[in-house]
Formats: sequence, structure tokens, C-alpha cells
Amino acid sequence: MSARGIIVTMKVQEGKEAEFEAVFTALKAQVMENEKGACLLYDLFKSPKEPQTYYIMEQYASGEAIAAHGGTPYFKEAFPKLGATLAAAPVMEFVEKVV
Repeated sequence: MSARGIIVTMKVQEGKEAEFEAVFTALKAQVMENEKGACLLYDLFKSPKEPQTYYIMEQYASGEAIAAHGGTPYFKEAFPKLGATLAAAPVMEFVEKVV
């Protein structure tokens, strides 16, 4: 089965950028420690033109790995904290790796 990806666009409230980045950084550490081999990429990018717009780029070994990620206790703990910093609902796009 080919690797699966997710691109999540998140608009953060002005002034909440540092809080958002701190929560994501802690979450990423947990993901990288506990999902080795299942989560292949979990990185945060920020738009240079829109400072409150962030992109989370994720890559997983399978659809099952994506489902398992969403069910982890550390994801369930971080999600409301991330949500409290957002100005709008996240936009998720599921993609499949080509090469």
C-alpha cells in the first residue's frame, strides 16, 4: 500500500502563534517518539505572506497509521489546545504519495 498524506491548513488567532507553535512542537515530539515507521513526516510550515496561516504536512505508511494517529492519547490531549488558538476550522486534504 502506498504512503498516505494529509495537508492541514490552520488559521491561528493573531497573538496566539507562539502558543500554537509550542503545542505543535510538543505534539510532534510525541508523534516522532511513538509512531516510528507509521508516521513518516509530521512538520509545521508557516506562510510568509499570511503570518497566521500554518500548514501541517503529514505522511503515514498507511491509512491504518492515520487512524491510529488520531486515536492516540497525546493527539487527543493536544487537539483541544491547538483548537483554542485557531481563528477558523482546520481544512484537511488527504493525498496519496506518487513518487
